[in-house]
Amino acid sequence: VQLQASGGGLVQAGASLRLSCTASGGTFSRYAMGWFRQAPGKEREFVAAAARGGVSTYYADSVKGRFTISRDSAKNTVYLLMDTLKPEDTAVYYCAAKSLLSSRSPDEYEYWGQGTQVTVSS
Repeated sequence: VQLQASGGGLVQAGASLRLSCTASGGTFSRYAMGWFRQAPGKEREFVAAAARGGVSTYYADSVKGRFTISRDSAKNTVYLLMDTLKPEDTAVYYCAAKSLLSSRSPDEYEYWGQGTQVTVSS
């Protein structure tokens, strides 16, 4: 499975961005999808995940209520809508896929996109 992430950019605090991640080379419905981020000098951390059916979603406490993960099976794409962005959201954002159940652990994800930079200025 190949994952292609896009949609990052430089925005001011309070703005919104939508990240996209399109999958190819596999059966999209077989995979739970996750978003992770990594800031300079920090470990990669969980942001959000969507189960295979897309009904069940999970969020890190730091983004709950501001970020929304969704998936479009017709387009083999998972989205991360980020509202009310804060400077501390600045990081490289990665999408990832894993078989079967969702997880908050990056170690359990089998496939990774290349990352897209999100920078939030104050």
